[in-house]
Amino acid sequence: MVSESTIATAAALMVTASLPFYLYGAWIMIDADTVTWDVLVYHLQFIVPGLVLTTIPVLTWMLPRLLDQLGGVIVLHAILGLQAYALLVLALTGIVRILQVKRDADLYEDPEQEIDLDELHPDMSAWRGRLRVGVFGYVLFWFLAWLLGMSQYVGRYVLG
Repeated sequence: MVSESTIATAAALMVTASLPFYLYGAWIMIDADTVTWDVLVYHLQFIVPGLVLTTIPVLTWMLPRLLDQLGGVIVLHAILGLQAYALLVLALTGIVRILQVKRDADLYEDPEQEIDLDELHPDMSAWRGRLRVGVFGYVLFWFLAWLLGMSQYVGRYVLG
């Protein structure tokens, strides 16, 4: 049987390994002059593995053990992580609509069109706001949850 500290180490490594994927995925979008379909797909090739690296340990190890460990910092860690995922859902509610409208306007296949995105749909600025708030919030709460999780890991499995 695999020890709890081995599983905790694997979980910590997986979640920590997701950070470079998130950072590079963000850099792709920040660095792109125009977001074409190819740029979007390339971006997702890094973001999706980052999400998988974070979500697998959450669903398979952290969540099942949560009720056995309820208390103090663990609860705060869980709340921060849950808030991160809630903000990810908020971001997705924006991006799905933006993708639909941009695809309908053929902005992924013909990105050279001089169109103000806010002119494509009356709700575009609200969707873009959801996307920005959701992504920023996800990263902020993910990082705070990661810091608390790593401090718990070090206290329990390295120093403990």
